[in-house]
Amino acid sequence: MRAVVLAVLAGAVFAIGLAVAGMTVPAKVTGFLDVGGAWDPTLALVMAGAIAVYAPVARIVRRRRPLVSEQFHWPTPRAIDARLIGGAAIFGVGWGLSGYCPGPALTSIGSGAASALVFVAAMIAGIVVTRAVDRARR
Repeated sequence: MRAVVLAVLAGAVFAIGLAVAGMTVPAKVTGFLDVGGAWDPTLALVMAGAIAVYAPVARIVRRRRPLVSEQFHWPTPRAIDARLIGGAAIFGVGWGLSGYCPGPALTSIGSGAASALVFVAAMIAGIVVTRAVDRARR
């Protein structure tokens, strides 16, 4: 139960941070991506701030024992393959076209924004298709 409560609290803090930073406003995100036009650099500052907080904390946490689990589950694959490049390309195109990425889209569902609902539905469909393709390959 402790792990669930901590996960909910962490998710709530993350959602509030996304909203405060403007990541839930698609026009703000597409303005950031419009480097050749009316570029809005403020999200670069948000990203830099997030990295400045995360990087030292991640280093410290890796040396400690987890509070709610037996071990941490850090990503281990380091290969840059076609699957990674394809996924990154699909993510980038989706982000550029919609102004949403997964976290802000989920946060924006709370506002009832139709565009967020459509994005999340498409995201879930993509997850289902990817899992089906993975199962078919095995």
